[in-house]
Amino acid sequence: MNQEVYGIRAESGHPDWQKIAVPEVGKGQVKIKVTAAGLNRADLVQLAGQYQPPSGTTNVLGLECSGVVVEAGELSGDWVVGQRVCALLAGGGMATEVVCDHRQLLPIPSGCSMIEAASLMETFSTAWLNLFMLGEARKGEKALIMAGGSGVGVAAVQLCREFGVESTVVVGSDKKLAECLSLGAQSGINRNRQDRLELKQYGAFDLVLDCCGGDWLEHHLSLMADDGRLINIGFMAGRYGKLDFARVLMKRLQIRGSTLRFLSVERKQEILTDLHKQVWPLIDKGSIQPVLDQVFSITDCKAAFAHLASNQTLGKVILTLPDS
Repeated sequence: MNQEVYGIRAESGHPDWQKIAVPEVGKGQVKIKVTAAGLNRADLVQLAGQYQPPSGTTNVLGLECSGVVVEAGELSGDWVVGQRVCALLAGGGMATEVVCDHRQLLPIPSGCSMIEAASLMETFSTAWLNLFMLGEARKGEKALIMAGGSGVGVAAVQLCREFGVESTVVVGSDKKLAECLSLGAQSGINRNRQDRLELKQYGAFDLVLDCCGGDWLEHHLSLMADDGRLINIGFMAGRYGKLDFARVLMKRLQIRGSTLRFLSVERKQEILTDLHKQVWPLIDKGSIQPVLDQVFSITDCKAAFAHLASNQTLGKVILTLPDS
C-alpha cells in the first residue's frame, strides 16, 4: 500500500498528528488499517520522556487498537484480509496503519463496535493477567482495586464480579464510586472525601491490585489477609514506600511487580489465548461491557491527552481515525 501514513510520535513531547514512515509487513506479521485506538496512561508517561518502549519498537504511541486486516505476511496464522480485529501492541496503535505479530490479535467480540473494541485489549489483558494469572484470585476471596474508575479498574471490577471475587475500590469521586458499585464492586471509598483507614472495615484483602505505590504500600500491607498477594502495576503515588518485613513474614505476604508491555510475544499470546477463552464469551453475551469515557478524533489528540491527564475520566478514552 503506497498511501501516506500518519501517526502520533513520542519524541516531540506533545501529541502531534504527523506523517510517519510506512510500516512494512514481515514474516508472521499482519498490517491493520486502524479504526480506533485506546489512550492509556502509559502513553502520557512515554510522551513525557519517562517510559521508553521495548527495544526495536516504533516510537509511535498506542498500546491497543481496533481495525481491519489489510495485509497478511507469510506464516501469519489464520488471519485474512478484511477481518475485523483488535490488537495488543508494544506501540504504534495511534496511526492510520500498524504492523504487529499475528499472535497479538483477537477477533472483535460480537456486539462490540469498532470503537468499543479499541478499549478492550490493554485493559482486560492487564486486569486478567494480574488478578487471575499472577494474583491467582479465587472465588470467595476479597480484592482491593486501586483507581477503580480507570480503564483497568472498571475491567477488574467486572471480572471480579463474573468470577466470584468480592471487590472493593479506591476512586477519586463519588461519581466513580457509584459507577464501580453499579458494575459489581461490593464497597469502596472516595479517597478525596474519605480517610483510607475506612478500608479496614472491608478487609482483610486476599489480593491488592495496586497502581499507586508510594505511601500506599505500608497501608496495603496492614489491610492484607494472611497469604495475601499484592500485584503492583504502577507508582502514581511515588516510587518509594515503607516496607515492614515483619508484617510480610508473619502474614506470608507476596509482593510482585508486573508490566504487560515488556512481556515476550509468546507470553502475550498465552494471556490473549486465556482472555479469548475465559472473557470474550462474557463480552459476547453482554455480561461484561466496555466502559467508555469519551471519544475524540485523533486530530484532536491534544485535547484527549489533556483530558486523560486531568484524572477525571471514568473508563477509557478512545481516539478515532480519519475515515473510521
